[in-house]
Amino acid sequence: MDELLSNESSNRSTTCNEEGEEDEELCPISGKNPFFSLFMSKSNLNPNYRLVLPAKIHPVLPSLIIPAVLTYKRNKWTMLFNGTSQLLKRFDNSWKNFAEDNKLEINDACVFELIENSSTNLVFKVQILRGDLPTELLPKIIETKMVGTVESPIVIE
Repeated sequence: MDELLSNESSNRSTTCNEEGEEDEELCPISGKNPFFSLFMSKSNLNPNYRLVLPAKIHPVLPSLIIPAVLTYKRNKWTMLFNGTSQLLKRFDNSWKNFAEDNKLEINDACVFELIENSSTNLVFKVQILRGDLPTELLPKIIETKMVGTVESPIVIE
């Protein structure tokens, strides 16, 4: 999940306008900014609603408590980023609003692209990839025990 993600195989209509704003579900990440991805787990969702950022993004984040904004589908959620710990950099409990408003579920994946990074503010553009598979693909997966890898991805036509 740490690789750059593409929407080429998506069966949803996806377009981005010239400003890079999302018209539908996904808009490709720029490739210029740091990003990380996470599969949602029980600890990220009800009842705990904790989001700890992975260590690979820590070096570019400030060691401060500052406002952070998550953007998704032209909406914004404001929360606090706590970067004071060497081991755990995380969002505060306001992460719950983002998770609930976007109906995140276990196994959904979120890609967080760091758009703005300063000592006073962080802005992440978020993409959500739902964990459910198209129903027409399920029999093929069960029949062939299909497993996707980076070298051999599952292609949905």
